[in-house]
Amino acid sequence: MLVGTAVTVIVPTFDERDDVEELVHRAAVALAGYDAEILYVDDGTDGTDLEVERVAAAAPLPVRVIHRDDAAGGLAGAVVVGLRAAGTDLCIVMDGDLQHPPELLPALLSRYDAGDVDVVAASRYVGGGDTSGLGTAVRFGVSRAATWLTRAMFPIRLARSTDPMTGFFLVDRTRLDIDALRPQGFKILLEILARTDLRIAEVPMEFAERRNGTSKASLRQGATFVAHLARLRFGKMSLFAFIGVIGAIANLGIMWMLTAAGVPYIWAAIIGAEVTIIGNFLLQERFVFADMRTDARGLGMRFVTSFTFNNAEAALRIPVMALMVETWHISSVLATGLTLIVAFFARFLFHSLFVYAPRRHRQADAAGAEPRPDTAAVRIIRAIDAEAMKPGEL
Repeated sequence: MLVGTAVTVIVPTFDERDDVEELVHRAAVALAGYDAEILYVDDGTDGTDLEVERVAAAAPLPVRVIHRDDAAGGLAGAVVVGLRAAGTDLCIVMDGDLQHPPELLPALLSRYDAGDVDVVAASRYVGGGDTSGLGTAVRFGVSRAATWLTRAMFPIRLARSTDPMTGFFLVDRTRLDIDALRPQGFKILLEILARTDLRIAEVPMEFAERRNGTSKASLRQGATFVAHLARLRFGKMSLFAFIGVIGAIANLGIMWMLTAAGVPYIWAAIIGAEVTIIGNFLLQERFVFADMRTDARGLGMRFVTSFTFNNAEAALRIPVMALMVETWHISSVLATGLTLIVAFFARFLFHSLFVYAPRRHRQADAAGAEPRPDTAAVRIIRAIDAEAMKPGEL
């Protein structure tokens, strides 16, 4: 790597004040001779941003900080903010808790200098890497299981990545479509590799023990990771289907319990439908259409529109189910399951095209603007293509 190479080190933080001074010092030593800057993106409340400003005043290289109040997208969202604000196209992302050794920065830059890759990741699992910083055997097992699952779901994109969950990596920003990233949780490298066809190389990393604070990992973060992984691998329609399966199982369970208690199957079906309609809406808001909520109508209107449509669909579906039971003499539970499968596609398209439709389209129509040329059929095809198939694996 030539002396003077420009690079921005992006450090997303959440309550990492006690580690700022040492990280800046060690990074400055490692990057001596490079045209480097350090950019903190802080989501915490412990004054990390103020500490960065204090340390920056005497630092031998430029150090900046962006403090976010909303923390949208979690740590991954902070990285995307850093990628946009970086002063250079060559960026290195690393944690702020010193578990990622700053002394490894030159190795990432040196490997990138070979000119045959777009990403260089610091791996705990490649030869020479070390995972002792994970601490307990449980954390190690969870980390390995998550890595195996992720690589199995993206066997082509991650074929050359032993540690797609690492938070320490170099990336050429010009090779990314930053607007296409949908960050959620901790695993930003997975997001980048899954959505972009990039050449990757790895260098071994000794993952250090945490010195201050506690790990941010939690069951909630684990659930967010699983949902994000499903969204990356299968796209919106499949995640919508997964939630639909949960709702269908709940629906069938409610029907079974009520009919076993002597409730007529029609009333059991109605009660099951109402409970799962509300539950499905809440899950879809959180995991399927979260990226579309900002431009869509308000929460109350979305709920009313979704609830009304689903009840209209149920009002049509339940008589069909009753007809199947009375005419074909099949199980009421089986008939319910079959009709739910058919109803799934109508629900997905209605929510994609209407419930979460951007307000600007409706406002333009109301103001007398020229109507969009797309027919309903074209819009449906585009919705399936855009929402059901992306990002997918090439």
